[in-house]
Amino acid sequence: MLLNTYGIDFGTSYLKIFNASKKSVLKERNIIAKDADGKLLAVGDEAYMMYEKAPESITVSYPISAGVIASIENTKTILKKYIGSGFGLFSKTCDYYLSLPTDITEVEKRAFYQLITSSSIFARKVYIVERSIANAVGMGIQIDQPDGVMVIDIGADTCEISVISMKTVVHSTLLQVGGNKIDEAIQNYLRKKYSFQIGLKTAENMKRMHLCAVNEVPDKHIQVAGFDMIGMLPLEKDLTQNEMTEPVGECLNLIVDGIKGILEKTPPELSADILKNGIYLTGGTSKLRRIADYFKAATNIEMHLSDAPSESVVRGLSLIIANPAFKGYAAEPKDKVYY
Repeated sequence: MLLNTYGIDFGTSYLKIFNASKKSVLKERNIIAKDADGKLLAVGDEAYMMYEKAPESITVSYPISAGVIASIENTKTILKKYIGSGFGLFSKTCDYYLSLPTDITEVEKRAFYQLITSSSIFARKVYIVERSIANAVGMGIQIDQPDGVMVIDIGADTCEISVISMKTVVHSTLLQVGGNKIDEAIQNYLRKKYSFQIGLKTAENMKRMHLCAVNEVPDKHIQVAGFDMIGMLPLEKDLTQNEMTEPVGECLNLIVDGIKGILEKTPPELSADILKNGIYLTGGTSKLRRIADYFKAATNIEMHLSDAPSESVVRGLSLIIANPAFKGYAAEPKDKVYY
């Protein structure tokens, strides 16, 4: 069975595919560039280089948005392009394990299912694994006991907050906030306060390289290149790290509200478990420096960071595929065509 079995994590920024036969993971940027006639120009890093720089005749886009498929054709094109590079995915006897957020609609789940069962991909069986379950398994969290576990996955477009007990997601919410929202908040803050315009890629690099979730001493200066909207000329501006915690905090507060909202719905005994065991943070945006300190100060609950936040889902899929003990964590849709 494992000879033709694959686990797919459809992230907004990156597509990750586990190949069971090779015991390897393919990780590539999930972005595509096409010209005005729909001709494929580039995918992955090459397409990302064009992002915010391409002329109007070229469309550079992410086919996954807010945890769901924005373009089935573009997603299929990217899958076939990556797999065709030698990863060896397409076979007429393949089983696929798809990691999907719990809190999306059946129509949105159907889109993923139909993508994989299309005639060009040749799926034999398709299994659905709830994203929070895959995260928990990938982080090595024991979820088969009657204890409450909270997992927060902060990705590029979304933040999924889930409470798990006895292999089951008890409560889950999918917030429309993530790394991209933080980048936009940074961009808007500088435009409003300084009439200084930067691109989203510059904001992302600022966040990744320099910013922190809480104020630090001593404060650090950051040189940022952008455009002066008053002088109408390119400009390099001197900013401080601590002042940038304001736009970052606006987004993190939305996640704090989401945590509190889930805890309000959670039975007291499970809430007590979460207080005792702490909350588990994962997802690419959880790499923001001292984000665990921010959430701990806001909730009075201990935070545990994943040692590989960007890979915890695909790592979980690999374990679910390979280990018979995790067989019950994946479910084959009851109705194959989702109607």
